[in-house]
Amino acid sequence: MTGPIAAIDCGTNTIKLLVGDPAGDPAGVRRESRMIRLGQGVDATGVLAPEALERAWVAIEEFAAIIRDAGAERIRFCATSATRDAANAAEFADGVLARLGLRPEVLSGEEEARLAFDGAVRGVSAVRPLAGPVLVIDIGGGSTELILGDPATGPTAAHSMDIGSVRLHERHVRSDPISELEIAATVADIDAALDASPVDPAAAATVLAVAGTNTTMAAGTLGLAAYDRDLIHGQELAVLDVQRLVGSLLALTTAQRRALGWMHPGRADVIDAGALIVSRVLGRVEVATVTVAETDILDGIAWSLLTS
Repeated sequence: MTGPIAAIDCGTNTIKLLVGDPAGDPAGVRRESRMIRLGQGVDATGVLAPEALERAWVAIEEFAAIIRDAGAERIRFCATSATRDAANAAEFADGVLARLGLRPEVLSGEEEARLAFDGAVRGVSAVRPLAGPVLVIDIGGGSTELILGDPATGPTAAHSMDIGSVRLHERHVRSDPISELEIAATVADIDAALDASPVDPAAAATVLAVAGTNTTMAAGTLGLAAYDRDLIHGQELAVLDVQRLVGSLLALTTAQRRALGWMHPGRADVIDAGALIVSRVLGRVEVATVTVAETDILDGIAWSLLTS
């Protein structure tokens, strides 16, 4: 196959686009990301809110123009947690079709996990060798995936949990900053999901953390003045350092978090719940470090276009 491809990952909080060939020159790959909060209120109402759909249409129309300009020959649009849960998912699918000429694939949790593992492992393997078994922790707005596998042969176990930064923040947090009671309620949900998961974080020899919550936590742990994808990708962080940052973030108001140079404004309000997910998962690993990957499910989607 020749010509650029276009991969779109539409999650609960963020929609991302990759145009180009991830196997080729990195300079020829274009990445775009928009915070649309598609999953706004889905946990409580079961439907995609009209204002969330409007934000999605604006971003998708921008992406459609980029894809046309690039002359992409193959497009894959994958939607995850929010559209799995929404009763009006057909309205979303019709809107995507009208703007991009194709319907989104609503991924199962298992397919989401496989693509996330592929994207993370391929990306980090280019930077450093990985000892298996590898655990990929993919924290999204609506769900969290735990994927355990061999870096050469792929996942051996995967599980998708209905805990994500947006979902748990909307469910439990009313105070700013988050209160002790709200922390306890959020932690109870996280621990219950982890207790029920067939994937044991303690089985991992290497831990890879992917997606916006994890990469944001990495930027803060590294003490960056501003978010920098190139400085974050492949970094190995001490689990204790990440845990210390969690405690610091929970003590801040949303306005104080938004003022941090490395914090995306669209993530500042829900990072409290996201940080607690990070903390509780890392509390169950038996390794002292976690490696951060800027490559994730989006890259897995792109690779699937190149290999299908």
